Amino acid sequence: MTAPNGPALTVVADPKAPDSKTAGLKSDASPSGLQVLQPSGWPMPKGYANGMAAEGRLVVTGGVIGWDAEGRLEADFVAQVRQTLSNISEILAAGGARPEHLVRLTWYVVDIEEYLANLKNLGRVYREIFGAHYPAMALVQVVRLVEKAARVEIEAMAVVPR
Repeated sequence: MTAPNGPALTVVADPKAPDSKTAGLKSDASPSGLQVLQPSGWPMPKGYANGMAAEGRLVVTGGVIGWDAEGRLEADFVAQVRQTLSNISEILAAGGARPEHLVRLTWYVVDIEEYLANLKNLGRVYREIFGAHYPAMALVQVVRLVEKAARVEIEAMAVVPR
């Protein structure tokens, strides 16, 4: 068996970890037990991570949309994202997880141009709900979602440390 020829991997410490002086060392883990995976030489992503490593209990959501407790959806895209992220936060809490335990988010949007046009507001909303923790993420444009009025649906995966 031969070693892969891909780029070397750097494990980036969580900047909120008590000892972030050793950032980039494999032995440095955040208090949440998560490690951000960043291949050496790759540009640092903004607003997401290329990969995450974690050990613990898995908490996952289905596709979550931005309806409120009464099943109402706002028409505004950013308002739907805010409610969707809040809903995910509540599901995580029900499973004993917090936003800093997130390792992956998959976003499904019906209009990628609407997403791109709202990046600044989306970033602000994201940080209000999840803080400055950026797990691995993917964004996919879809033809439509099951709920016709929904503009965004997000699946989440978290790992609660042992």
